[in-house]
Amino acid sequence: MIDVLIIGGGPAGVTAAIYTARAGFNTTIIYKNHGALENADVENFYGFTKIKGKSLVEKGLRQAKKFGVKIIRDEVVNIKKNDESDVFTVETAKKSFEARAVLIATGASRKNSIGEKFEGRGVSYCAICDGFFYRGKDVAVLGSGAYALHEVNDLLPLAASVTLLTDGEEPSVAFPDAVLIRREKILDVFGGISSGLIKNEVLQGVILENQEKIPISGLFIALGVAGGTELARKLGAEISADAIKTDAQKYTTIPGIWAAGDCTGGLAQIAKAVHDGAEAGLSIVKTLREN
Repeated sequence: MIDVLIIGGGPAGVTAAIYTARAGFNTTIIYKNHGALENADVENFYGFTKIKGKSLVEKGLRQAKKFGVKIIRDEVVNIKKNDESDVFTVETAKKSFEARAVLIATGASRKNSIGEKFEGRGVSYCAICDGFFYRGKDVAVLGSGAYALHEVNDLLPLAASVTLLTDGEEPSVAFPDAVLIRREKILDVFGGISSGLIKNEVLQGVILENQEKIPISGLFIALGVAGGTELARKLGAEISADAIKTDAQKYTTIPGIWAAGDCTGGLAQIAKAVHDGAEAGLSIVKTLREN
């Protein structure tokens, strides 16, 4: 059992980890990559005239290890609350972990423009949230990795068919035989007027680069790794303007779940992420000690 599990190895997540670990709580960080700092040159952060963003992240991770934080390089694809306890299960591409408190510090979500005009009208970013509405219908998942596989597995028991659209990428994981994989680039999406009482233009399909039209009722975006807002949506946490809503202590609307850094919106700066991480870390310590 992990006391504190932090998703994201950037400034917000690492700062929080240092506070929780120094307070005596078993703390683990799971991160996939260096995010927006991977190729950045940082010249406006305290103490450094200039430093590579990747180097700054790695220094932070080494600092966290010094205080006993366990660092795992993996991709988180889902978070769920255990029905009979206050424990959360965090699923990665390789295994699952149980934790008393979870901090989402994944940075800002990178939205894709494909199908953006049909958001909420056929385009979704969360299969477990919206899959119910596509029971017995033909749907597609846009993606090629572990996150896309997780969305596919949520949709297969519900949909009439599931197509994987890789948009020119080769799948990096094995997908079930029941999934039709289309590797062509996507040219566009198309829609039409719904047949219900309220007449709205809804998604009706995608157009591939060879001009072939694939009719679908739903398109689930699962490119790259699951962002903070996508993970929060799976839990039912409140999202506002594509950012996770938190209070001043970085607590989300789900007890036991905190969020910090760029995924909560506002100023996208390292200094702000560090502040958020400190607030979240102290709040987690206070909450765990009280419980």
